[in-house]
Amino acid sequence: MDTHLDAGTGTTPVSPQPAKDPRLDWLDTLRIALTILVVAHHSAQAYGPADWWYVEGGPRAGALATLSALDGTFFMSLFFFVSAYFVPASYSRRGGRPFVRGRLLRLGVPVLAGALTLVPGLMYAYYVHYRGYPDISFPRYFADVYLGLGERPGDWSGPSWPDLQFGHLWFIQNLLAYSLLYALCRLVARPFRRSPANAPRVLPPCRVPGHLALVALTVALTGATFAVRVRYPLDTWVPFLDFLQVEPARVPQYAAFFVLGILARRDDRLGRLPARTGRIWLWIGLAGAVLLFAVGADASFFGAGGANGASLLWSAFDSLLCVALCTGLLVLFRERARWNTRFSRSLAAGSFAVYVIHLPIVVALQFAVAGHGLPALGAFALVTACAVPTSFAAAHVLRRLPGFRRVL
Repeated sequence: MDTHLDAGTGTTPVSPQPAKDPRLDWLDTLRIALTILVVAHHSAQAYGPADWWYVEGGPRAGALATLSALDGTFFMSLFFFVSAYFVPASYSRRGGRPFVRGRLLRLGVPVLAGALTLVPGLMYAYYVHYRGYPDISFPRYFADVYLGLGERPGDWSGPSWPDLQFGHLWFIQNLLAYSLLYALCRLVARPFRRSPANAPRVLPPCRVPGHLALVALTVALTGATFAVRVRYPLDTWVPFLDFLQVEPARVPQYAAFFVLGILARRDDRLGRLPARTGRIWLWIGLAGAVLLFAVGADASFFGAGGANGASLLWSAFDSLLCVALCTGLLVLFRERARWNTRFSRSLAAGSFAVYVIHLPIVVALQFAVAGHGLPALGAFALVTACAVPTSFAAAHVLRRLPGFRRVL
């Protein structure tokens, strides 16, 4: 079952491909919705959570801190699932080496380009406005501070030295790593995929996951996330192999849903998931979201880590929301969002580019509304309302430029 979506990014390949199965139109719509949610999530970062952001000093609203915590429980896991769903078909269609070359081009190039253009621009704006050091030119900042070629100031305020980081591009980094690991697993498993008679092995039919399997997944994720968060609370980022930017507290969820996305392709397991099962888990997720807003837990609870009851409770609730909302939204969009219009196809084709370029647009808008006396919810609504169409329009323009379409 081929699709016009390229594995991992959901973008349209340059070379002609077989017609997309119309049953997958809803995945286009889901990816558009998730991309809009990412833009809204980053729009809220300046006005809700207490953690570090590129713009400081604005008004805060507890509801936006809760919204950010709720988003974090599921939306990137669902992104990994949707991206992974197309990986097996892409690998089988292209073969191992072309698949790896394609992933390095479509994922590796945006990461490197963004880390050398978009992210240093954001970090320079933060350096100039909030660090309190004498003003320097961007070229000097890029060389001395961002790349760390200069001497580290004795009173350096961090959070790390040098300023070099990948920012929001961490998702593409991690997706590239998972895709390469998948290719390696396919290569290692190749000798075992055929019988001694050199005939393809006939795999037994897969059972569609039911409530018991989803409960077991929730319990397993709870145990894994709690074990990791004993040492690495939420929003603790570590460099893996001095390149890969990883948040260990979320790795069990991200890795699990990437694997589940690959497995869901087999026997159309995703398409056969009963609608009733999805509705029940969607209601569970929505009830959990309402409870989260009703309780109004503070940011210190959301980031609870260590070997304590609060960390275990949040790991369990976090995992439940992740499984419930991901399952429920997959079925909801499958049943209710089978849209296929020229406009929806255009938005879907540009969604990966929006993810890459949206953050400078969001931060510029947050700087623009600062100091105008808007309350936190008003500033968030205004930034989101402007950032979403602007990001999609910019993505549409960029993808029409020579060379950009191949990587965006």
